[in-house]
Amino acid sequence: MATGRFVSDLDKGDQLGPVDYVVSAFTVREYCHSVEITEEAFLGTDQPIAPPTLVHLDKLKLYEAACPEGTGPSARLHVEFDADFHDYIHVDTEVEVAGKVTDRFEKRGRTYVITEIDLREKATGKRLITYRDTVILAYRQAEEHGGQTQ
Repeated sequence: MATGRFVSDLDKGDQLGPVDYVVSAFTVREYCHSVEITEEAFLGTDQPIAPPTLVHLDKLKLYEAACPEGTGPSARLHVEFDADFHDYIHVDTEVEVAGKVTDRFEKRGRTYVITEIDLREKATGKRLITYRDTVILAYRQAEEHGGQTQ
């Protein structure tokens, strides 16, 4: 298990979290502005809901809690994600987010890490979002692999 140092040290089987927090109107508003989401359900009502992609911030919360020394020697590159949205996440809801590194592998000079994240309502345990994230942690130049291009 590699938790406790750098994100680049994460390995298969590492548990991330849980982290509890209350979804705030400020976070929803600022996230929406940062990714140019303008839908009224997220910004223009008395009871806004969080966009499903807000779960990206949860991944960062888990990284910060599990790996307090930061990214490490190599930057992360977000490759792809799949998110299943099970129910609305209303502002002022207390949630619990937890994750698990389900795979780490090398492919063409790149180190990939797959993390599965589960976001639930704290009071009821009701699942709100399940999220599968793939990142590249490291990249080596083609000459290190016999001149092959990546």
